[in-house]
Amino acid sequence: MRITILDDYFDTLRTLSCFRKLDGHRVDIWNDHVQETDALAERLRDTEVVVLIRERTEIRAPLLERLDKLRLISQRSVYPHIDLDACTRRGVIVSSDQHSGSPSYAAAELTWGLILAAMRQIPQQVRSLKAGTWQIGVGHTLRGKTLGIHGYGRIGRTVAGYGQAFGMRVLVWARDASRQRAHADGYAIASSKAAFYEQADIVSLHMRLVEETRGIVTAEDLARMSPSALLVNTSRAALIESDALVRALRAGRPGMAAVDVFEQEPLHDPDHPLLAMDNVVCTPHIGYVTRDEFEIQFSDVFDQIVAYAQGRPINVVNPAVLTGRAN
Repeated sequence: MRITILDDYFDTLRTLSCFRKLDGHRVDIWNDHVQETDALAERLRDTEVVVLIRERTEIRAPLLERLDKLRLISQRSVYPHIDLDACTRRGVIVSSDQHSGSPSYAAAELTWGLILAAMRQIPQQVRSLKAGTWQIGVGHTLRGKTLGIHGYGRIGRTVAGYGQAFGMRVLVWARDASRQRAHADGYAIASSKAAFYEQADIVSLHMRLVEETRGIVTAEDLARMSPSALLVNTSRAALIESDALVRALRAGRPGMAAVDVFEQEPLHDPDHPLLAMDNVVCTPHIGYVTRDEFEIQFSDVFDQIVAYAQGRPINVVNPAVLTGRAN
């Protein structure tokens, strides 16, 4: 088969052990990012299988209408960037393992790194030292503070464990079933969403982006945070109301933020307001970007391609395409 991998920025995938699963197939790898329909249609014109690296490229109906040879999109995790209905109409299978058994430890570890970086002003102190200045301020200790986990799934649970190891009080807010799991794990449950944002010294967001969670963190929530509090988002930018975080930081509540995700990605605008704020630590969506995590994720992604080639597609998220019941 002819397989195309998009957005492999550092040409990493061909160096992974799991890449051998694609032996015998022609694999084209693109290291840059394009989203323009004409450019993508040209790149994918003869492709039977497309491999996506998370949500880096959107696959919408106008593009799909021009890809007559495309039969499979293989990726991992959620798929708000893919038009499933259009895929089903076009006979394109979407295989996307939801990896229900394990968290992304890479994302959890980055979350904790950002918490430490923001609370101790590590990037700012490094810049100051390199500029010839000694200390520039006083940071905050984590022990004894309240770590708020909004969304208690696999990653949220892991980050909660890190907080407990650092001597923090862990406070959870999430949907009912998740709150029950957090309570069973021994963590405190906030009496309400409002109380959660008022009481937490650090709020870390750990939810998948679906329609029910889009904009779930409101300007009112952020305004309840204290001037010394930290908001951390390594999940998805759209969990927060559009532009609400920038406005909240300018208003002083919360006093700090650490973010790995942005409303438009990749972000190439050095004048983005979050990048201009001294009280914000920003990273370019690297939560899952480690070699170890890539081995785990793309082993699954490539297994889906192997299964399709054997006539037994797996992890199909648009099953109507298999039965011919598409409208």
